[in-house]
Amino acid sequence: MSPTGLLLVIAAAVGVAIVWSLVVIAGYRVLAPDSTTRGQHLVGGLLVTMLAFGVAAPAFEAAHLASVQRNLITGLFDDDGTSATVPDTAAVDPWGGKDRVNVLLLGGDGGEGREGVRPDTIIVASIDTQTGATTTFSLPRNLEELPFPEDSPLHEVYPDGFWAGSESESLLNAVYRNGPAEYPDILGPTDNPGADFMKLGVGEALGLPIDYYVLVNLDGFSQLIDALGGITVNVNYWVPIGGEPSLGHLPNDYIAPGPNQHMDGEMALHYARGRFGLSDYQRMDRQRCMINAIVEAADPMTLLARYQQIAATTQDIVTTDIPQSVVGDFADLALKVKEAGIRSVVFDDTVIRPAYPDYDLMRTIVQDALVTEPAPAPSSAPAPGGSTGGGTSAAEPRATALRRPPHPPRWTWPRTPAPTTRSRPSRRWPTVSPRRADDPRAHDPTR
Repeated sequence: MSPTGLLLVIAAAVGVAIVWSLVVIAGYRVLAPDSTTRGQHLVGGLLVTMLAFGVAAPAFEAAHLASVQRNLITGLFDDDGTSATVPDTAAVDPWGGKDRVNVLLLGGDGGEGREGVRPDTIIVASIDTQTGATTTFSLPRNLEELPFPEDSPLHEVYPDGFWAGSESESLLNAVYRNGPAEYPDILGPTDNPGADFMKLGVGEALGLPIDYYVLVNLDGFSQLIDALGGITVNVNYWVPIGGEPSLGHLPNDYIAPGPNQHMDGEMALHYARGRFGLSDYQRMDRQRCMINAIVEAADPMTLLARYQQIAATTQDIVTTDIPQSVVGDFADLALKVKEAGIRSVVFDDTVIRPAYPDYDLMRTIVQDALVTEPAPAPSSAPAPGGSTGGGTSAAEPRATALRRPPHPPRWTWPRTPAPTTRSRPSRRWPTVSPRRADDPRAHDPTR
């Protein structure tokens, strides 16, 4: 509902509350006999006041919830915002006449010791606008040579893919910050040039036009999970809490393996972030599973009971270019998504080589995934282990129905990179350090 409509709801609810209160009070005054003593009037007045409040309370609560909803819509969504990648016709036709709407989901971390925001979580959700059937595509944060559409001004300045002077500053998660820093006005007026850089580049990489983005600040993400009452996931291996290998800092603790573990916001954030001794791809799997767990936790009763806390938290940690005028359409679509379920494709190192990605292969995988028949409805039994990184008890079978193509192409990676006309410093293949004997994951038979 639009902010104007919600304002009318608030006014109507308050009006109904006042009218009902006046009816109760007036009824008492009319029906009270003239012989009523002063003490009886005091007792009767107290009872009538309590009754009036009781009658008016639901209307006042409806007005309060409408006010919370209005504040969320006006604070989070903006019809007056400027974007280089959202067409002006979005208010008239939110899906642009397409069968699917593609939303870029970014998990940004602007925490202590970081300059600006680097989205370490990059996921595209492709949603069927008729059925709500959703396929997510998870991209590694260290993907390189991000391409841009040929008709975009970004292709003119990055004809061979994104490059910011060094390999570490040219990864996918650096595009959000480094692209606009070098070319701040190249896309024209926009409220978030970093998001527009990412939408254009990720869309070209996957062969999917990105319609909207949603950026979640991971520093406050735990508050959203707490507002939902926590999430439940399967943990399939030891997940480190804290630790930084480059600085020699060991983890503070580990999350032990086990099914159906209920986590509060702080623990869920450790589960999603932990990477000491693990790979980015394992972390991508866990983040995907956490998204599924959040979808499962967001049932109608929970949303209703905790709506005020959820709305306040969401407004603080989420940024998006979805206009106010299409919020109602997305709300209807979200109900279909929850009913239809989510499938996932993860572009890990068994599918692509992030340093030398085959974008034609990636686009083929995306198209194959979108034409694949939906997976059968999951049973109510918990997933027995699921994919690497864990999952939710009900959503995980749906999430892992298409983790990667059923028959991925086989090929052998060259020992040396293919020739390129770009003058970049030569790069060496990464090496993998062996696990220490005291690492608890070294003895995990599932690893």
